Amino acid sequence: MRALRLAALGLAALAGAARAEPCTQSIADIYEAKSPAVVLITAMTINPYRKEDRIEQATGSGFIIDAHGLVMTNSHVVFGAQAISVTLDDGTTLTAKLVGADPIFDLAVLRIPPPEKGELPVLEFGDSDELRPGDQVVAIGNPLGLEQTITSGIVSALNRILPERPLLLTWPMIQTDAAINPGNSGGPLLNRCGQVVGIASQILGNAQNIGFAIPSNLARAAVGELVAKGRLVRPWLGIDGGLVDGALRQVLALPLADGFLVEAVEPNSPAALAGIRGGRLPVRIGTRSMILGGDVIVEMNGEKLLNPDALERALGKVHIGSKVTMKVFRAGATREVEFPIVERPLQPGDVPESSQSFPVEQQRAPGADTGK
Repeated sequence: MRALRLAALGLAALAGAARAEPCTQSIADIYEAKSPAVVLITAMTINPYRKEDRIEQATGSGFIIDAHGLVMTNSHVVFGAQAISVTLDDGTTLTAKLVGADPIFDLAVLRIPPPEKGELPVLEFGDSDELRPGDQVVAIGNPLGLEQTITSGIVSALNRILPERPLLLTWPMIQTDAAINPGNSGGPLLNRCGQVVGIASQILGNAQNIGFAIPSNLARAAVGELVAKGRLVRPWLGIDGGLVDGALRQVLALPLADGFLVEAVEPNSPAALAGIRGGRLPVRIGTRSMILGGDVIVEMNGEKLLNPDALERALGKVHIGSKVTMKVFRAGATREVEFPIVERPLQPGDVPESSQSFPVEQQRAPGADTGK
C-alpha cells in the first residue's frame, strides 16, 4: 500500500537502490557524530479568542538538513505558532522562520540564520525502503525537555497505517520500540550508518515503547516543494471511504457493487459539487467501522476499483487541472459522473486543535522561501 499513499497525495515514490553493506558504527559514535545536528524547538501559540490560557508553548525536536540553515521537524510542533525558536547543540538560541508545513504528512521546514563562521552540522537522509523489521535504530531528541537524549531500539514493523486519517490521506509509518516521548516529535530516527531513516512523529499513549516515525523517503521527497511553495500541492476529490468486495457484500446482504464505498464527502469539494453522496448509517462489522448508504464508485478513469492496486492506478491518473470520470453505483443503477480536479485546500480537521480557531488562510501557506 506504500505506493498508493504516495500516488494519492501527488508525490512520486523513490526507487530503492541495491542494499548496501550493513554499518557497524557504535551507538556512542553515532551520538557523538550526529547529535550536534539535532536541535530543540520551542513554539509559542497565541489564541486571541480565549479569555484564559491564551498562550501555549510547545517544545519538540528537529534536525538540520542544510548547512545554510534549513531545519526539518513535525508540523504539529510549529504549525500556527506566532514565534519559533531553535536551540542548537552548543546552547545558542536562534529565531526561526517557518518556511513550509504540511499538517497531513506532519512535516515542516524551518530556516535559521547560518553562522557567521563555519557551517552548521547536517544530517543526511538514508533510504527508508531499505529498512527491515529487526534493524537497529536510534532516536535523538528532547523528550520532556531533556535535551540531546538518545534512545535505541529496533524497527518493530513497517508500513503501519494509523487510523486517524481518511484512507486517501494516510501514509505508511515506521513502528519502533526505541523510546519516543513528548518532546521527541520532529527528531531523527537514525540507522547504524548515522543516516536519517525516519522522523519521530507519534506514540501510542496507552502502550509502552510503541512509537511511529515518518519514512525518510517521504520526507526527502517533500522537502523541495515545502521550501519552494510553502505547502504540498495535492489534487482534491473530496471523498473518504473504503473498498467493497464480494465478501463484504455477502455479509451485508445489501445491493452493493464492488468498488470504493463513499462514506463521507467534504463540503464544497469537487465530488460534492458533482453530486456524489456519502453515507448515513454507521455500522461496525468485527473490527471494521463504516458508514453505509453512500455511492459506490465502481470505476475511475477507466480503472475498475476491484482492489487496492486498481485504486492506486486510478489515483495516479488524477491531476490538478484535468477531469476525472467515474462510474457511480446508487440504488441499483450505475451512472457516469465527470468533474474537474483542483488543488486540495487545507481542511479544519488537518490542523492541530490548538490551531483550528485561526483563519485557514493563515495556516495554509507559510510562503515560499528559496533564499539561502
